[in-house]
Amino acid sequence: MADIAEKHLAYGWIVRGGAVLFIRRDAGVFFGGRWELPGGTVEPGERPERTAVREVAEETGLAVRVVAERHRLSWPDVNGRPLRIRAWIYDVAEDERGEVVLNPGEHDEHAWLTPEQAGQLDLLDHVRRTIEAC
Repeated sequence: MADIAEKHLAYGWIVRGGAVLFIRRDAGVFFGGRWELPGGTVEPGERPERTAVREVAEETGLAVRVVAERHRLSWPDVNGRPLRIRAWIYDVAEDERGEVVLNPGEHDEHAWLTPEQAGQLDLLDHVRRTIEAC
């Protein structure tokens, strides 16, 4: 039996005034129109905590630091490839409050919502699982 490859992802859970930052994927990208947390792929040799900080900056323009691990989960590839996805969601704190500036072509909207409010959105499955677990 062949080994199953893994893809690692890391996300930031950013809170302001009791609301969490959610971003919507641009219509032209994979999972277009669905909502998620800022985050992305762990690069070779990169620690997931560093990925969360880097991806939050790239996707939102916000400077953050990891405070704690919130949730960890995994799932099989949605396209049926022999691939296992592993994701870390980190509580992150802003170094100083900044304006959210989305990366054009990747995300087209953002919202600060309570987890309950976000539950009404078309969330990516792993984001929904994180909200339900927390």
